[in-house]
Amino acid sequence: MKKKILITSALPYANGPLHFGHIAGAYLPGDCYARFQRMQGNDVLYICGSDEYGIAITLSAELAGRSPKEHVDHFHEVNKNFFKTLNFSFDHFSRTTTKFHENPVHQFFNDLLNNGFIEERMTEQLYSEQDGRFLADRYVTGTCPSCGYPEARGDECQKCGSSFDATDLKNPRSKMTGAPLKLKETKHWFLLLEKFQDRLNEWIEKKNWKPNVVNFIKGYIKNLKARAITRDIRWGVPVPLEGAEGKVLYVWFDAPIGYISATQEWAEGKGNSDLWKDYWCDPATKLVQFIGKDNIPFHAAIFPAMVMGQNEPYVLVDELPANEFYNLEGKQFSKSDGWYIDLEEFFKKYSADQIRYAIAANAPETQDSEFTWKDFQQRCNAELLGKLGNFVNRVLVFAKNNTASAVPERGELTSVDAEFIKEVCKTVEEIKEAYEGFKLRRASQLIMELAQKGNVYFDFKKPWTAAKDPSLTPSMKTTINLCLETLKLLALVSCPIMPATATRIWNMLKLQGKVEEALWDDVVKNQFATGHLLSEPEILFRKVEDAEIEAEIAKLKEMSSKAAPKKIEAVKEAIVKGEISFDQFQQIDLKVGLIKHAEKLPKSKKLLKLLVDLGSDERTIVSGIAEVATPESLVGKKVVVVANLAPQKIMGVESQGMILCGSKESGLEILTLIDCLPGASIR
Repeated sequence: MKKKILITSALPYANGPLHFGHIAGAYLPGDCYARFQRMQGNDVLYICGSDEYGIAITLSAELAGRSPKEHVDHFHEVNKNFFKTLNFSFDHFSRTTTKFHENPVHQFFNDLLNNGFIEERMTEQLYSEQDGRFLADRYVTGTCPSCGYPEARGDECQKCGSSFDATDLKNPRSKMTGAPLKLKETKHWFLLLEKFQDRLNEWIEKKNWKPNVVNFIKGYIKNLKARAITRDIRWGVPVPLEGAEGKVLYVWFDAPIGYISATQEWAEGKGNSDLWKDYWCDPATKLVQFIGKDNIPFHAAIFPAMVMGQNEPYVLVDELPANEFYNLEGKQFSKSDGWYIDLEEFFKKYSADQIRYAIAANAPETQDSEFTWKDFQQRCNAELLGKLGNFVNRVLVFAKNNTASAVPERGELTSVDAEFIKEVCKTVEEIKEAYEGFKLRRASQLIMELAQKGNVYFDFKKPWTAAKDPSLTPSMKTTINLCLETLKLLALVSCPIMPATATRIWNMLKLQGKVEEALWDDVVKNQFATGHLLSEPEILFRKVEDAEIEAEIAKLKEMSSKAAPKKIEAVKEAIVKGEISFDQFQQIDLKVGLIKHAEKLPKSKKLLKLLVDLGSDERTIVSGIAEVATPESLVGKKVVVVANLAPQKIMGVESQGMILCGSKESGLEILTLIDCLPGASIR
């Protein structure tokens, strides 16, 4: 039965160019799934678009000497073209600055307000008399309230790692002009998220999502509280109330509604302005949302709560295959650190299918993974060229030379032939299951296994020998028939990941229509007709040479070293500390602690709240390690704790100790132990 499947990928923020790390998280998995489901004959609508509002965009635009609209126009086109280069199959790619966006955002706000889920409150915010405006934390700098560092950011101190509200800074000033700031009352509207706790818990219990997603969001829902959904800026969707002039809705409130407004724009383009309701308002629709793990709270708690609290019959997300982070050579992609890939140069040398396959084969589905140039070379040479490309070429060249580029009759199968085609069909079914279950790594592995099975079978049957012996001609024909059948199935199963390569194989086999429009089960069921003519063989992939990979690695290191001087100075500053005596050192009580529970602190990107067993007692410790470890990955680990550190309140939570970490270029490394018992002393 035909299914209706609505697919979204997280709206990319139009504040900079995308990179392969982004693609691995929310976009390639979404595109592969959409392509696969279309081949299943399902009614698929794949929606995406640019997220274009927010304070970060106004700040970047000012620094770039552009208006916010000019800024988002630029990066909307940059990212749209990047998706096009990578052969993405969005049914519609929109943006949140279209005329379609404001109405559904206002509908959500008004419904939530009238239903008692939004509350007006007076709050104190930092205000610049010189600039004549309130400034959010991204615009603010000042003296850290913890260590006294004079250039701390508005949400955290980059020297001691403390997180705080911008209003906690001493001597706060504008990052843009240096003007002093003062606290001033302002009106804002808050979404009362805590009112949705019971409904969200009941809803999430029914989800069979990845454990990392479910475990994280259950902990997040426990700590739901009211969140401000308005800001004192002019770049954004205006608050639809009298007395709210100069205020806009916060970007995290309006952005997920962009999925709906993008679908409305798509419907208008189809000539039926109500067509979007067939997807968003039909309970039979399966909604699948592809995101990176940093977007889990918004898609698994906040946006579902917003949908629950408004009046339209919008569907809630059914599947949320959130991926982990995808790094570059052991570090996060970062243009400012010189740690990135020049995409313009990359696509002059390599194809979209090569990078699509390399990312899929090492997709960060259950843990962080990375792109390395050596792995990319190995995937291209040993797998794409050595297995897939080799099998395609040798079979088609042999058919050209020995069967006049025509499909020979299958004939009578020996036990070897029958076992081979049985294994081929089994592998195709396993690939289908992998795509259905959002397992791109598994699908990639099985595609290469299928190609290699073809190579092994071809080698075992030795058709080149059979071609010289008239008595073995029937056996040779059977071999080539089954190999061509396998090539057809390889084109089918590789299409979601490598659409251009699949198309080339399909065309060399001279099959009708487009492979991406073929129905999966029909292709599997329908065998080649004897005498079907084939096209000329083509080389699918070239060898990636050692020299070019070495050049890419050298280029990466050179870009990084040019961006490194500032970091070196910061490290030197950090290590110049006064000497202490051995007696002073002995006063530090270092203990082994077993982490029993971990959860994120709301409003903080870096802080985790940990429950740590020190043998004699259990402590609550707040630690800035959220960017290097997920809460669920920490439970059960043994760490080094400063046990006699004076308690300190961090973001309203009393922290009764400190977790020790090592410093490295890409961030922190948590010091862990294996055999020591909780409470044991560190000597």
